Amino acid sequence: MKFLLDNWTLVAIAMASGFFLLLPVVQGATATGISPAEAVQCMNRDKGVVIDVCSATEFAQSHVKGAVNVPLDELESRLASTVKNKNTPLILVCAAGTRSKRAQAVAQKLGYVQVHSLQGGLKAWKEANLPLAKA
Repeated sequence: MKFLLDNWTLVAIAMASGFFLLLPVVQGATATGISPAEAVQCMNRDKGVVIDVCSATEFAQSHVKGAVNVPLDELESRLASTVKNKNTPLILVCAAGTRSKRAQAVAQKLGYVQVHSLQGGLKAWKEANLPLAKA
């Protein structure tokens, strides 16, 4: 006990470094990203809904077949009317995967339970040779 009291700074540094080492693991548990293949399985098995958070212009150029366009800046106000059941799996897609990660946080804040971000976004979807649509 005397050692801990005499070296409290070392103990604090060790605990803080352990916390920061575990932080990515804890964050990864709440924010799930899925591959294009996993997204297809979610769509087929679990009736997952694909929400494209790109702008309307980007959506018109190319999007995942069957996706619904709800731009990121409108997501908080329009998601509840687009997907009423909060237990429905959501697959959020953008061009490269960065906006869909932000959208994932918004959807989780709104109470949606199964929210996934497509890793690599539409770019990864195209690379996997999966079907695209144009408006």
